[in-house]
Amino acid sequence: MTEARVLVIGLDPAKIQGWDPEPIQAAMARGQARFDEHDLEADWCLVALDDDPERTITQALARADYGCVVIGGGIRKHEPLLDLFEKVINLVHRHAPDAAIAFNNSPEDCAEAALRWLR
Repeated sequence: MTEARVLVIGLDPAKIQGWDPEPIQAAMARGQARFDEHDLEADWCLVALDDDPERTITQALARADYGCVVIGGGIRKHEPLLDLFEKVINLVHRHAPDAAIAFNNSPEDCAEAALRWLR
């Protein structure tokens, strides 16, 4: 297995109005534990829609050389966020052109999503 670093991009559950962030935060902690089990270094880039997510993502992509970027379902699956999803794909393409792009089913399987491309 490669020693690549992974960036997970997703919505910050603590900044979504009307949501209880605790279940998502607990799932993210379990997801981080899965990265640890696989000896993968992972950074999390959690964005708030009203806090310039593009700038936050661009800064995160510049922090390290990522072998894979996992884009979360909150950005990918919610139809009103299609424009943001497209921007995220293009930001990854522009700022981490050598990184594979993966998609998770939940915060718990981010490591497995990345491993599909890092093996």
